[in-house]
Amino acid sequence: MTVSELLALVSSRDAPDICVDSRLVKKGDIFVAVRGTVHDGHNFIAQALANGAKYIVCQRSNTRCQTTNGESRAMSHELIIVDDSAEAAALLAQASMGNPALQLTNLAVTGTNGKTTVAYLVRSVIQKAGEKCGLIGTIVYDTGSETSQAVLTTPDCLSIAKTQRQMVEAGSKYMVIEASSHALSQNRLAGIDFRAAAFTNLAGDHLDYHKTKEDYLAAKSKLFSALSLAATAVLNRQSPEAKRIASQTKAEVFWYAIGEPADITAHIESMDTSGAVFTLEYAGKKQRVASPLLGDYNVSNHLAATGLCLAAGFDLETIAAGLSALRAIPGRLEQLRGDGFSVIIDYAHTDDALKNVLATLKPLCKGKLMVVFGCGGDRDKTKRPRMARVAEQFADFAIVTSDNPRTERPEEIISEIVAGFEHGPAIPHAQLRDTSDEQRATRIVEPDRRKAIELAIDIARKDDIVLIAGKGHETYQIIGNKKLDFSDKAVAQESLRKRVLNTQSDVA
Repeated sequence: MTVSELLALVSSRDAPDICVDSRLVKKGDIFVAVRGTVHDGHNFIAQALANGAKYIVCQRSNTRCQTTNGESRAMSHELIIVDDSAEAAALLAQASMGNPALQLTNLAVTGTNGKTTVAYLVRSVIQKAGEKCGLIGTIVYDTGSETSQAVLTTPDCLSIAKTQRQMVEAGSKYMVIEASSHALSQNRLAGIDFRAAAFTNLAGDHLDYHKTKEDYLAAKSKLFSALSLAATAVLNRQSPEAKRIASQTKAEVFWYAIGEPADITAHIESMDTSGAVFTLEYAGKKQRVASPLLGDYNVSNHLAATGLCLAAGFDLETIAAGLSALRAIPGRLEQLRGDGFSVIIDYAHTDDALKNVLATLKPLCKGKLMVVFGCGGDRDKTKRPRMARVAEQFADFAIVTSDNPRTERPEEIISEIVAGFEHGPAIPHAQLRDTSDEQRATRIVEPDRRKAIELAIDIARKDDIVLIAGKGHETYQIIGNKKLDFSDKAVAQESLRKRVLNTQSDVA
């Protein structure tokens, strides 16, 4: 059987199911052996066959596939050998769902930081224009009629096709998706014709997977090299890597930049704790945007969203109204009010993102700028000391704590972080005697994240800003192989309530 024949089969009535997880295979199913982040599906072909798979799709270059090819002549399954099984899986997934990608205007955004903000801004514009827009990203999967909590930034191709089918059935005409480097490397977005794709930036992250920054950029570039002549690449002129991406795409390029010549520009009028006001300019037309999202980097995110929406056919006036309509994004500079001070929850988990947030908050802070942060386990270790250097450079006070340690010991992760401090050691919280010690210290280690957040809020004073960085919208903490309930926002809110009660008790 050829791939074309298999595509026709999955498009027919009573078609077999497609599986990329051998554990889910039932009798008569199609198993596509795909190389994932952790496991290679080719190693589970035997299990898929034992579970009753009738069709096996695997890659020509894989020895297990070649072995199975010899066995298949005497067995009751069919083998389809392809050059890229991930691409085959994506095409099969689309065909099995009636090719929903063809019924949507598909928009994508990639980059180390800013993907979620850009996706939310695009959806806000489209909704403000009176249309439904599906969204697949880090926080939620939104079909246009219902939302569910995201499992991965960019899910597997079967989940994407299923979600797109639900978007079409809900009346959505548009989809915006966050394209992670893992997903692009593994070809999960094959079979989707994108009207436009945006690139935000590239910073040090995910080198545990990609190994080098060159490989990381190559993964991001795949989104743009796959664009058609009719598509648009929306690129950040102020990111050095964008020029290389531009050289690899056939699409029309929309350049964007803040305060310098580009196709889409922004001129910032004002910025304070209430947000940013800037003039958006494109093709000789100007529109004013007032957004609660702080920072030059968020103005840049607005420009990326503008480029995607222009490519989708919206005019500048509609776009400006939609950008201004978005009031908040979960876990992205999300503000909580304390007793004369502010607590901000943000997803910043790379040194570049942390620098952007702290550099934005520092000139707005009349008191001390405090930061609580850590680094995830089983992930890129090279950024750990860099995170400390950024905190030391921009914050007046830092508490280093645990993030999602996964299978690493939190103490070992923290030791690699604090090695980046250049102007004095970080003091373990347990060694401090009282509140006065805590207030005099500038770098404290508290491995228990709940205690670290409580400590920061307890010692905050009038006009201080407490930034709790790294987990943002997440409602869990991964310790070992367990996902435990934990929300930075919920813990901070509880700590703020306790502080108010304690203050009232002292007054009484």
